[in-house]
Amino acid sequence: MKNLVRLLKWLLKAAIFFTLFAFALNNQQDAVVHFFFGTQWRAPMVLLILTAFAAGLALGILGMVPRWWKHRVVAKKAQQPIPAPANPDTPRTEPIAPPHGL
Repeated sequence: MKNLVRLLKWLLKAAIFFTLFAFALNNQQDAVVHFFFGTQWRAPMVLLILTAFAAGLALGILGMVPRWWKHRVVAKKAQQPIPAPANPDTPRTEPIAPPHGL
């Protein structure tokens, strides 16, 4: 059963690859992107689509960097040892772990 699922996954990946490859081969005619002030960019359609995909990917990664940075800082704080109270009879007032939530 496991081998059948692996084979189906491989066939799905191959079908997606060949579909996209055929799309790239069929869209080699020139396309024009008009920018400001009369400038334009002429390139094959597939190159324009790949460029748009790469730009979207880069923007998505840049949009996630602040949140990654915040989680990294919180994880570093969580790994620091918590100092023991000077007098063991006094109750702790600070939380053991940093609060989490949305």
